Amino acid sequence: MKFLFTFLSLLFLGVELSSAQEFKVSGTFTDQENVGVPGATVILENTNNGTQTDADGYYELAVPQGKQVLVFTFSAQNPITKTINVTEDMVLNVQISEDDVMLDEVLVSAIRVTSDTPVTFSNLSAEDIAPRNLGQDIPVLMGYLPSVVTTSDAGAGVGYTGIRVRGSDATRVNVTINGIPYNDSESHGSFWVNMPDFASSVENLQLQRGVGTSTNGAGAFGASLNLLTDAVNKDPYAEISGSVGSFDTRKANIKFSSGLLNNHIEVSGRLSRIKSDGYIDRAASDLESYFLQGAYVDDNTLIKALVFGGHEITYQSWNGVEDWQIEQYGRTFNSAGAIYDEDENVVDYYDNEVDDYKQDHFQLHWNEQVSANWNTNLAIHYTRGRGFFEQYRQDDDFATYGFEPVTIDGDLVNTTDLIRRRWLSNHFYGTTFSVTYENETMEFIAGGAWNKYEGDHFGEIIWARYAGDSEIRDRYYDDNSTKTDFNSFAKLNYKLTDNLSLYGDLQYRRVTYQANGDDTGLVDDEFDFFNPKAGLTYSLNEANNLYFSYARANREPNRNDYESGSPEPETLNDFELGWRYASPTIKVNANTYYMRYKNQLVLTGELNDVGAPLRKNVGDSYRLGLEVDATFFFADKFLLKPNLALSTNKNLDFYSQIDGEVQDLGHTNISYSPNFVAGNNFTYLPIRNLQLSFLSKYVSEQYLGNTDAESSKLDSYFVNDFNVQYTIETESFFKSIVLSGLVNNIFDAKYISNGYYYTYDVGNDDGSTTTFDGAGYYPQAGINFLVGATITF
Repeated sequence: MKFLFTFLSLLFLGVELSSAQEFKVSGTFTDQENVGVPGATVILENTNNGTQTDADGYYELAVPQGKQVLVFTFSAQNPITKTINVTEDMVLNVQISEDDVMLDEVLVSAIRVTSDTPVTFSNLSAEDIAPRNLGQDIPVLMGYLPSVVTTSDAGAGVGYTGIRVRGSDATRVNVTINGIPYNDSESHGSFWVNMPDFASSVENLQLQRGVGTSTNGAGAFGASLNLLTDAVNKDPYAEISGSVGSFDTRKANIKFSSGLLNNHIEVSGRLSRIKSDGYIDRAASDLESYFLQGAYVDDNTLIKALVFGGHEITYQSWNGVEDWQIEQYGRTFNSAGAIYDEDENVVDYYDNEVDDYKQDHFQLHWNEQVSANWNTNLAIHYTRGRGFFEQYRQDDDFATYGFEPVTIDGDLVNTTDLIRRRWLSNHFYGTTFSVTYENETMEFIAGGAWNKYEGDHFGEIIWARYAGDSEIRDRYYDDNSTKTDFNSFAKLNYKLTDNLSLYGDLQYRRVTYQANGDDTGLVDDEFDFFNPKAGLTYSLNEANNLYFSYARANREPNRNDYESGSPEPETLNDFELGWRYASPTIKVNANTYYMRYKNQLVLTGELNDVGAPLRKNVGDSYRLGLEVDATFFFADKFLLKPNLALSTNKNLDFYSQIDGEVQDLGHTNISYSPNFVAGNNFTYLPIRNLQLSFLSKYVSEQYLGNTDAESSKLDSYFVNDFNVQYTIETESFFKSIVLSGLVNNIFDAKYISNGYYYTYDVGNDDGSTTTFDGAGYYPQAGINFLVGATITF
C-alpha cells in the first residue's frame, strides 16, 4: 500500500495544471457517399467533453487551444481519430472511408446486435478494459456490468474464475470468439484460465442478456458473450507491459504489429506470463499464453488466420472451505492435497495437487464484400485440448481402480495411498458461415455452423503404496465421447416506417451426443431444437427508442447432468421490454424481462468429486426482473455509470426429499440468484491523460440451494475498488508510457462470493431418516493491489 500511495503522489507531482483558451471546432461527419451521419459521438480524447451529430451529421464542440485529438464513434465500427492543432475557431469535416468501416466487425456481425435491435446488451471496448487489465481474468474485468456476478476460486481474480448473469451460471452463458464457439462442448463451461491474459487481445466484447440473438454453440440460457479479437492495425507498433501486486502476483506481456505491409498484409501477436500465489492457501497459478494473427486486407476482402492458446498450471482450490474449517484453520484454508493423521488432523500437504492443461486454437476467417449490399463470411476452426489434474488420495479403495486385494504380513489389504492423474484429451473442429444483404430499409442475414467434438477421458495411477497386480500405465478408466452440433439461422431487421422496425430470427439446431463413462452411463441422445425470435423497435425521436421482443431457446443437458440420471432438455421463453435514451451527456438503458423455463436444470448447490456443480430438472420456474444502466457526463471532467438489477427468481411447486419424505415446498428461490445486484463506476478526469475511477458492486443475499434453507443462505456483500491510469506522451523513442494502479476491495470487506450446499440422510434407530445439511464457501481477498506500466514504441 505504501508503494501505491507513493506511486499516486508521483503522478500528481509530475503534473502541472494549466488553463487554456477554448475555440469552436465544427463540421460535418459524412459517410462514404457524402451523406451526413446522425447520432455519431464526437469526444475530445481523454475527457468527457463531447457531443453528437444532428440529423444532417453536423456537430459543434468547444476545444482547448493546442494539439488535440477528436474521436468520432459511429454504429458498431471502430472509432475514427483526428489530431488537430487548435489556434482559432476552425472547421473539421470528416468523411468515413473504406478503411474506417472495418471489415473485422463483419466477422461478428451475424451474431451481434446494435441499438436498432430489440435485444438487451452491453458493450465493452479495449479502452474500457485497459485501466484494470493488470492480470485478472475476463469475468472479473466484466464484473461491473448490469446483472453480472463474478467469483474467483483463488480469491483474487487470477486462476479459475466464474461469471453469472441474471442468476445463470457460466455453463448457461454462450461464449464465442470471433463467432467461433468457446464453451466446452460437454460441460458447457468456459474456462478462462486456459487463455490467461486474453483480454489483452480483445478489441471489444458484447454481452447480450437473456436469450439474445441466434448464435453458434450451446443455447444461451442466461446470456451470450461475444469477443472480437484485435483488429488489423494500419501502423506498426511494439508494446511491453508488466504489473505486480498482492499475493506475489506478476504479469508480463509483449505485443507487436507489423502494420500494413504493402497496404495489404499485417502480422501481429502477443506473449504473456502470469504468476500468482492466490489469496487462498497454495492456490497458486502459473499461466502462459500466446496470440498470433496474420491478415490480408484490401477494399473488399479480409482474410485472417489466428493461432492462440495457453498453458495453465494451478494448484487446486475448488474444494472451498466449510464453517468448521474456517474456525479451525482460518478463511484461507485449502483442503486440496491435505494429508491427515489417524486423528484426522492435517499433518502435511501434497505439493503437486495441480490442474495442468494446454489448449490451442486455430481459426481461419474469410470475409468478402461482394457488392455494396452483399457480403459473406466463412470460417473454419480447430481446438486442441489436453491435460490432467493430479491428486494424492489417502486410504482409497482397491475396487475403485480395479486392484485385486493383496496379503501383506498376513493381513488382507484392500485400500492404499496413491497419486492419480485424471486426463482429458479432446479435439473440437468445424465451420461457421453467413451471408448478409443490407439496403436502406432492411438487413438480412442467413448462416449457420457445423461443429464436432471428440473427447477422451482416462485415469492413470502414477504411484501407489500398494498396487496389487497392476502394471505401469494401466488406465483404471478409459471413456470417450462424441458430440456434433449443427445449426442454421435466418435473421431480418426490416424498417416498416421511418420510426418502426421489425426484427425476426429463426434458428434450427440439431445436436447428437454419445458417451460411455462410468459417471454418465451409456449415452446416445439426439436433440432437434427450433428457436424462433421476434421483436419491434420504435424510435420516438433521435434520442429515444422502445423495444419489445420474444425469444425461445432450447438446450441439451451437459455431461455432468447425466450423473444424476436421465435429464430432460430445457426450454426457455424470454420476453424483453426496454427503453433506450441517448444524448451527448446522458445515456439510459432500462428494461424488464420475464424468463419462463420448462425443465430448467438448476444448480442443486452440490459439487461432484472434481468441484463441478451438479444440476437437476425442476419443472416450471421463472425469472422476472428490471435492469437499469446509465451514463452521465457532467462538468467535462466527471463520468458516472450506475446500474442496478431487481429480480425475483422462483421454482414453482418445488419438491424435495427431507427426513425420508418427499415434501412440497411450494414456490422457492432459485439457487445462486440474488434479488438485487447493483454497480457503479465514478470516474474523474482532473486533467488530460489522468483518469481516477471509484468502482462499487453490491450483491444481495442469495441461496446456495433450492429449498430456502436458512443454512444455505449466502450473505450480501458490498465491495469497492479504486483505479487510476495516467498516460505520459513522449516525443522520444517511446510513443507513450501508461501507468496504472488498482486497489481491490479498498475497504477490506470480508466477503464470500460463491459457495456450495449439500444434504445427507442419517438413519435413526426407529427406522426413520433425518436429513442433515452443510455448506462450503469461497472467501474472497480483503484489500489488495496491482500496479503496472505499459510502454508503447
